[in-house]
Amino acid sequence: MDQPTQPTFDASSEHHQKPKLRPIRGFVAPAQGADGQQVQMLGLADAKQISPKVVFTQPAMQGILPMLNGENTLDDIVTQVGRGLNREILEPFIAQLHDAGLIEGKVFDEMWDKMKADFDSTAILPPAQTAAMADGIVEQEMQKEHGRAATDEEKDELGGQKLREQMTVMMNQALEQAEDPSFDSLPKAIVAPYVPYAQGFQMYGAVYGRLRVTDKPARIVVLGTNHFGDSTGVVACDKGFKTPIGTSPSDSEMVELMRNSLGEQLFASRYDHEREHSIELQAAWLQHVFGDDEGNSPPIFAALVHDPVVNNGESYDGQGVALEPFVEALKSAIASLPGPTLVVGSIELSHVGPSYGDQTQLAGNTPEADANRKKVVDHDQTLLKLVTGNKPEELVSSLAWQQNPTRWSSTGALVATMQAAQPGEVRLLAYGGTMDPQGAAMISSASLAMF
Repeated sequence: MDQPTQPTFDASSEHHQKPKLRPIRGFVAPAQGADGQQVQMLGLADAKQISPKVVFTQPAMQGILPMLNGENTLDDIVTQVGRGLNREILEPFIAQLHDAGLIEGKVFDEMWDKMKADFDSTAILPPAQTAAMADGIVEQEMQKEHGRAATDEEKDELGGQKLREQMTVMMNQALEQAEDPSFDSLPKAIVAPYVPYAQGFQMYGAVYGRLRVTDKPARIVVLGTNHFGDSTGVVACDKGFKTPIGTSPSDSEMVELMRNSLGEQLFASRYDHEREHSIELQAAWLQHVFGDDEGNSPPIFAALVHDPVVNNGESYDGQGVALEPFVEALKSAIASLPGPTLVVGSIELSHVGPSYGDQTQLAGNTPEADANRKKVVDHDQTLLKLVTGNKPEELVSSLAWQQNPTRWSSTGALVATMQAAQPGEVRLLAYGGTMDPQGAAMISSASLAMF
């Protein structure tokens, strides 16, 4: 088998001679050394998820990354670092980063242009995380029942059905002890997490299970969190969403009204929706609950909302769409369109642990770990009382005053949901959290209904 061609360093390229690193995320990657022993490598991936490629390198190269600022030459870096670093080591590393689209240059520009062209070429965004989850369910069943891997054809044929079946199980389990397993009427708004389904099934099931017998909404507004994009304010999407379960078309009427109110600025960073999972994960549940036998569902208008705690609701740089005008335009649009609108807030709350820079122990049953976890839960519950008390402005003020110590990540989506729906009652349905076995990261979420 031919070995893959290694990227070549281009001495004539300004991007190679003065490399500028794009936003990346690093992670520890186990590998096998030449002697057969396991070693730790440093993995580098695109924080914006535009490039699918990953570069693996020695952990010592981590110290070089801050110097890749577009100002230092390779000779500057070699001189500043010392300790045996030379151009023979550095040049192949720069070539790898360029080939992976992790530094600015021709390769990344081509990736970015292609992503934008693909995005604008379709009216429906294809599935990503929901497809991976559906594939995983089929794969697991084929291994269990037949002792073999699933084919692509089997994944395509069975994925939607198997995902539906698991969702139904999740809803039934979440509500089996509930005294009120269904809503009497369609809420004005709901709030649900965007954690993987298996980790958050109690919270997903608690809210979506109760929607199974209500009337269908005429349209759905889904408000999420911008994890990977560049927008400094609210950014809307003019696309529909496909999952293995079905298709939710774009709400063209809502798009037109919002564009008329706020201009093209609201959609200027629409590409931020290409990799965003906080909308897609809700779309599949909404399709399962409200879709027909042919997989058709009510239209969706989606927007990603920035953090109002950072700049009192204004965009981060003063140039993007601020929270208040977005909410006012959304309320006006909802009021002018016929039929009921369901607003969905897709949220996560606290993000704590060593992965986020905290020097706290979370894993295990030690008194210290118990106290640290309890502190997060108590903080969440205090803030959630402002939510159930229907006080979104006080929630923002409280988080700003405390400097958001547990990193509530979806305050914008939550507050916009409350302000747009203008509920008379906010009901907490479920609260919970997820944590990896090592206690590196603990994330909390909640599900709510607003009437």
